[in-house]
Amino acid sequence: MDIHLVQADGVPVYQQIIRQVKHLISSNRLKVDQELPAIRVLAEQLLVNPNTVARAYRELEVANWIYKRRGAGTFVSGEASPLSKLEQNKIIDEKLSALITEARQMNIPTERLVERLNQLSQSANYTAQDQEV
Repeated sequence: MDIHLVQADGVPVYQQIIRQVKHLISSNRLKVDQELPAIRVLAEQLLVNPNTVARAYRELEVANWIYKRRGAGTFVSGEASPLSKLEQNKIIDEKLSALITEARQMNIPTERLVERLNQLSQSANYTAQDQEV
């Protein structure tokens, strides 16, 4: 599972896991009924305490994003609603704010960030189109 934690983010690790799992589900990178990694496996991959992953999974389960089958594992639920525009904007705003702060610390002007974003976006579009063919 493609989860990247930022320790200096100030956001608790379990919340980062929750947010990223929601995003992976909403963007269809995790499909309904797809099995998620076991708690211990994901904890080892992310280099965090298994209790942290367990807490994230519990909260995702309570919100109907995932479900558990006794003895079989944890799976993506089809009952959760996609991220609202407000939630999407909040996630993007947090990431962009962190990027802007880092850029300012390196004396990189905002215009250069926008320029790079456009370049990377175009590159990603070409890559996605190449994969569709």
